[in-house]
Amino acid sequence: MAGATIGPVNPPALRLPRRLFCVAALGAAAPAWAGAHGQRKVSVDTAARYAGHASIATFAAEVAERRQLPARWLTGRLEQARRSEAVRRLIMPPPRGTAKNWRAYRDRFVEPQRIAAGLAFWRAHEGVLAEAEARFGVPPEVVLGIVGVETFYGRIMGSFRVVDALATLTFDFPTGRRDRSGFFRAELEEFFVWCAREGRDPLWPLGSYAGAMGLPQFMPSSINRYALDFDGDGRVDLDANGADVAGSVARYLNEFGWKAGMPTHYAVTPPSAAEDLATLREKDILPSFTAAQMLERGAGLDEAARAHEGPLAFVELENAGAAPTQVAGTTNFYAITRYNWSSYYAMAVIDLAQALKAAKAGRGTTA
Repeated sequence: MAGATIGPVNPPALRLPRRLFCVAALGAAAPAWAGAHGQRKVSVDTAARYAGHASIATFAAEVAERRQLPARWLTGRLEQARRSEAVRRLIMPPPRGTAKNWRAYRDRFVEPQRIAAGLAFWRAHEGVLAEAEARFGVPPEVVLGIVGVETFYGRIMGSFRVVDALATLTFDFPTGRRDRSGFFRAELEEFFVWCAREGRDPLWPLGSYAGAMGLPQFMPSSINRYALDFDGDGRVDLDANGADVAGSVARYLNEFGWKAGMPTHYAVTPPSAAEDLATLREKDILPSFTAAQMLERGAGLDEAARAHEGPLAFVELENAGAAPTQVAGTTNFYAITRYNWSSYYAMAVIDLAQALKAAKAGRGTTA
């Protein structure tokens, strides 16, 4: 999804000096970066605020003690958060029986306008993208593939107040799917830690319906743990600073196992025996088989894949009733899925990256 829900991360508690609360506690004016991408458009439900909600005081007291934040500040901001029915609706999975269609999904992202925007971003930030590759091993086109899929290079960063989204998913997570309120409760805590450290009013930041923020759509815990001040200007800005975006995305992938120079996937043909196919499918996107094991199960691999050192995954993408698309994913493919737990997402990032690389080299695109 556009606001990728990044896996839960729990960095050590941050003990912050009280002076850092002054801006947020007083209700800061709109920060300078607010208009970096055009007019601020906010999706705010008219539903009642969370003032008086039974869980607010408990949450505030726990977080205040654990993270050394003022309980009154936490309570005051949470009381102004609103339950969002749009967030509750959007977090739900698609209806049962909805056919997955890789080709249609791919076409949303690998298309001329997004490629043009990606090339412009690359040209504007070529130096820092190269620096990020040198430090973390992640090629520029992969960083750009993620930012392009996530937010169209800043054009679509979300219009939900993050405090509304995270409060809703913490205190009013909808029934009908696996309860992830615990994950969002941890993200709400990390959001307040981030706001306190950066001197931001929690009522101001906007993001996706899941609470992801900025050009790379980092969840609050990932901002706290992985975001970098890559240009050394003294602050981390994932809303408008291309250097910080490049460094932070590359660092994230590196932390989750990205290996410099390793392909993301290889071509594969499925085995003819149903039992062998079922065995390869069982592990889904998790690299679990050596090339030799895949060959033993009847899969077809080219010479490059046969020589690959390390585990592979048999990744299958459905095409709405047509023959599926299948690849042998490496640990680099898996690293991209740590950003968003979806093989469709990872392949869209990879295909957009390849199209950008080809376009920059003057070889046209695969759009």
